Amino acid sequence: MLIQDIMRSSNITLKKDNTIGEAVAIFRKGAVRHIPIINDDGQVVGIISDRDVRDALPSTLYSQAISSVFDVPVEKIMTTNVITCSPIDFVEEVATYFFQYKIGCLPVILSGKLIGIVTEIDVLHTLVTLTGAYQPSSQIEILVHDEPGILSDVVNVIAKENINIVSVLVYPAKDENHKVLVFRIQTMNPLPLIQILKNEGYKVLSPNEESEV
Repeated sequence: MLIQDIMRSSNITLKKDNTIGEAVAIFRKGAVRHIPIINDDGQVVGIISDRDVRDALPSTLYSQAISSVFDVPVEKIMTTNVITCSPIDFVEEVATYFFQYKIGCLPVILSGKLIGIVTEIDVLHTLVTLTGAYQPSSQIEILVHDEPGILSDVVNVIAKENINIVSVLVYPAKDENHKVLVFRIQTMNPLPLIQILKNEGYKVLSPNEESEV
């Protein structure tokens, strides 16, 4: 899945000479938690979060100081050198940006201009959806040798039982010569299939008795 399939509209933006007070008004509406800062050409020059604004505001005990901060341009608190992504980037790849850089939002850029944003929640929701976790299903984990064609072999066993596969994930095992195949299948009773897999010589890790991977 591509970022363009999940990104949000970029219709909420500010210029660097807009004030912190204007940003506060936007955040108080609760629609967004990040605001891209753009120039007159629609290029991203910075980004602010609701946390940036909270950190900039003094204690509520000092109302006069708060009033003064409201007049400060957002340029003073915005993050520059913004990490961005493209609408044709894969969601799985962009997910690594959130993990690596500990950020909550990425502007989406096309031809140098802002066309949307994607948040960590958008990406997390998409990844959960891709695994099929929301659908009525069961999950089976199988330890296999890391060799060409092994995934196809297991899929053929499942297909012979006329069971639909919702999603497949592949994880590294502790032993570098093995992989863990995680199948989410469209059945609420996986026990017959588990027995068939065992009869075929596969090691089912879960659901099963405790096993070391």
